Amino acid sequence: MPDRNATDLFLGLTPDAVLNAIEATGLRCTNACHALNSFENRVYEVELADEARTRRVAKFYRPERWTAAQIREEHAFLAALADDEVPVCNVLALGDGDTVASAGHILFCLFERWGGRAPEEIDDELAGRLGALAARIHNVGARLDIKHRRRLDADRTLEALEWLLSGTLIPTPLRDRYGRAARALVDLLRARLEGVDLQPIHGDLHAGNLILREGVLHVLDFDDMVIGPPVQDLWLLLPGRDVDSRRRRALFLEGYERFRAFDRRTLNLIEPLRGLRFVTYSAWLARRWHDPIFPLTWPQFGGESWWRDAVDDLEDALAHVDTAALGEVAEEVAVGLDDKDYFWDM
Repeated sequence: MPDRNATDLFLGLTPDAVLNAIEATGLRCTNACHALNSFENRVYEVELADEARTRRVAKFYRPERWTAAQIREEHAFLAALADDEVPVCNVLALGDGDTVASAGHILFCLFERWGGRAPEEIDDELAGRLGALAARIHNVGARLDIKHRRRLDADRTLEALEWLLSGTLIPTPLRDRYGRAARALVDLLRARLEGVDLQPIHGDLHAGNLILREGVLHVLDFDDMVIGPPVQDLWLLLPGRDVDSRRRRALFLEGYERFRAFDRRTLNLIEPLRGLRFVTYSAWLARRWHDPIFPLTWPQFGGESWWRDAVDDLEDALAHVDTAALGEVAEEVAVGLDDKDYFWDM
């Protein structure tokens, strides 16, 4: 059972509590503390009381989600990426040299703060750049000895599915259809993952976790880092099935394979992984419903129309499990890549 006291402290975090926790590590802060958008964790921009009034991002992890060992593996991935000059927002050492501290039962850390903007869309050129960037992330991940992070596999989907079906969340007229479609996708995912190499990946690499800063792409938010198939970091960036999306996947792989081989057989995992995400997303919302921000943000969740759409989404994924994942790449489309796309100082 989750620690109720830790949960209450997390939901009741105040700017004063945030600043006091940071100052307990030996850093001094001004009174500036601004909440940033985040649902799973609590994230704040704070200002240090140094000569430069340095801005940092403080991340307070939701209790019972990650252990300190799992969080340190997230931080180890970030540090290794930064050492390889992959543009990420790195975590910072605190007063005792560790990257993880605690405020009561709440674990937290500090990140560099980087301004920028999310890409408006992933066009042909950006798809190639993202492929190269993802390959460099995966090259680093493959070198790491990660032991504590979760695996992105059929068992993860099955656990979430059984939890959903064990209660009364899904309306009775839809339960059988939902369970049947989800179990078919679980079975397909299990079969198609047989023999596939899993490794540390970002795990949640969608456009909202990218920023462009002075022309350089930076990758944010490794909170969902998992041991999984590299194709997960492709389809989330380019989830569509239309002609443009399939062509851009091909361009993504052109950029990717400049730095790393890609097992193209794993493209048949896209639709089962899409189904996994649908199931775990619904379970995530249901498990977080005690947090007031969730009912405010998703007021439609839990109604019959929600679950009808959820069933349709699963059946749609199941109907497309053998759809071609790639399209043709026109010869005149050029993906211009140079050092400034990859290195901080160019």
